[in-house]
Amino acid sequence: MVKTSNFSRWSGVFIALLVTAGAGLLWWGVSASGPSLMERPAQHLFLGVWNILYATQAPAVSTIFVAIAIALLMAAAVAIVELVVTTRYRRSGDATATPLSPRVVMGETRGVHAGPVTVTALIPAHNEEASLPRTLESLQEQSVAPTRIVVVADNCTDGTVEVARRFGAEVFETRDNRHKKAGGLNQALSEILDDQGDNDVVMVMDADTMLDPGFLAEAVARFTFDRALMAVGGLFQGEEGHGLIGQFQRNEYIRYSRELKRRRGRVFVLTGTASLFRPRGLRAVAEQRGTALPGEPGQVYDTAALTEDNELTIALKSLGALVISPHQCTVVTELMPTWRTLWAQRLRWQRGALENLGAYGIRPQTARYWAQQVGIGYGVIALATYFLLLAVMALALDTWIWFPFWFGLGAVFAVERVMTVWRGGWRARLLALLLVPELCYDMVLNLAYVKGIIDSALGTKAAWKHVQHRSEVSGAIGGKSP
Repeated sequence: MVKTSNFSRWSGVFIALLVTAGAGLLWWGVSASGPSLMERPAQHLFLGVWNILYATQAPAVSTIFVAIAIALLMAAAVAIVELVVTTRYRRSGDATATPLSPRVVMGETRGVHAGPVTVTALIPAHNEEASLPRTLESLQEQSVAPTRIVVVADNCTDGTVEVARRFGAEVFETRDNRHKKAGGLNQALSEILDDQGDNDVVMVMDADTMLDPGFLAEAVARFTFDRALMAVGGLFQGEEGHGLIGQFQRNEYIRYSRELKRRRGRVFVLTGTASLFRPRGLRAVAEQRGTALPGEPGQVYDTAALTEDNELTIALKSLGALVISPHQCTVVTELMPTWRTLWAQRLRWQRGALENLGAYGIRPQTARYWAQQVGIGYGVIALATYFLLLAVMALALDTWIWFPFWFGLGAVFAVERVMTVWRGGWRARLLALLLVPELCYDMVLNLAYVKGIIDSALGTKAAWKHVQHRSEVSGAIGGKSP
């Protein structure tokens, strides 16, 4: 494992240098084998009115095949590494290094009856009077009800506590918490975990999330029939509304859920919108903090992590835990209503993911995450280069020239974009078909990725912002941590 005191800060720079070098090699290879540009564009009159210049130039056939082969080999390599690592840690019998591996857990619990599965729901809330009622209603409407509902009220100045009690929920008020969501949950878990049996699972869900009615029934069934399972995550979809920016986010979430469904629940991140954990897993993480895992000894969540949900997922996997996100466990979450709040949210997500990888270093369990970040980094370069070349061509030429090869490739890409959001309805399909707006949205997310690398390297303090909501109950102001 590669681990230094500054690696957490410089992990993003390391990835940026790696993908820049790779992109440079690819550029050199394409330039060296590309076709001659001396051919003059042909001219054609479209429908007898529109004068079109087009060029039949395309990359050499050998270049196309090499590019496809490289892409397939890289995808296969990542898939094989992930499969090998997953299989290795699921079969590990080392109770010291991988205390949560299925083999260890199954061996230690063989013949032990831990009773029926119960659910204790923890809802961290900071000034969430506006959104909390819908969250609590969705819990009460579950076909399998939670045994306890505890609202973790953190430094609230509105009516969050009163709303929670009116809905019959218990209230845990944090004491001198300076570590936001992670700190509040650590305080609550320090009191709750001691009384939890192996089948008394803990669900952590955001105060702006609505569970689908069958969410807990599916999760409880998974824990009941697989005692080695340590965590079940939810698949989130965006709420309605918020205009164009809302549709961008809904399309993004639909594609993410579709990808996880194709992966048969093999999860990237146990999302904070709603995830359930077996107490054994949370206790093991707390015990390993400060030694095998980053963080303070005895704490479940690493309060230094910007994205505590992503960090906890890596922690569990590092100890060999089996975690899944079944496609039946779906939730509806609030969206960022403005570009400013979206930027703040994604900047925290991207920077947090990079710093989490730096904290864990390069180890088998993080190989898939490193590959994912390298892919995102390469996508940043590819999309930025695409827009740059379009701008250069527009400024350098008096007449627009169509390239049939690239136009056809773009059409295939547009079809893929539409099909992957098909279940989102006609608005989702129309936005995907237009292609350019979603590419611009992707570029905004890419800029947040680059900003995250810069901020992490400079060691600037990350800012947390809140989205303010008007309470439907009393008109008080609530908020959401993006």
